[in-house]
Amino acid sequence: MKSPQKGNARPGFFPAVNFTLPVAALLLLASPATMQAGNDNRSPDVPAAIQVPGGTNKVHFHAYAEGVQIYVWNGSSWVFQAPEAVLFADVGAHGEIGIHYAGPTWESESGSKVVGARVAGVTVDTTAIPWLLLKATSTQGPGIFKRTTYIQRVNTVGGLAPAAAGTFAGQEARVPYTAEYFFYREH
Repeated sequence: MKSPQKGNARPGFFPAVNFTLPVAALLLLASPATMQAGNDNRSPDVPAAIQVPGGTNKVHFHAYAEGVQIYVWNGSSWVFQAPEAVLFADVGAHGEIGIHYAGPTWESESGSKVVGARVAGVTVDTTAIPWLLLKATSTQGPGIFKRTTYIQRVNTVGGLAPAAAGTFAGQEARVPYTAEYFFYREH
């Protein structure tokens, strides 16, 4: 490997690089992706019934979900079974970051998980599943869901049980839905 010779370097080039690299690093640290991964303490505007208890709980992660709400016909009504969704970094379904399934459970690509239990729900749009507040009952593994305390499901579209009766007991309906999930931690 050749060592650089002082005579070939353009005057002032190396100091500019030395200055530019720290500035570029700071810009990367302030990028929206980094904010979503732990520094975004902006909670959504929600009805009082599903607000996260104040004080030390702050948003540490925000994801967009696209998937289905699964219902089964029991012979007289549709019964909710489970969600099945993919979690994305943005509303355009870019940057898959995890999945959401029965439990309810959210699992990151890195394997961290959080399981929640419903605390409260509100119907904001009669054509969509309710907005929810869930309390974390367990977390597992290092990663984005570690130490999660609460989860909010907001800005829901679709996902309601079918209006028409099923044709046989055990029939499954997979109803498309989208939502945003906000994950909180104590800080």
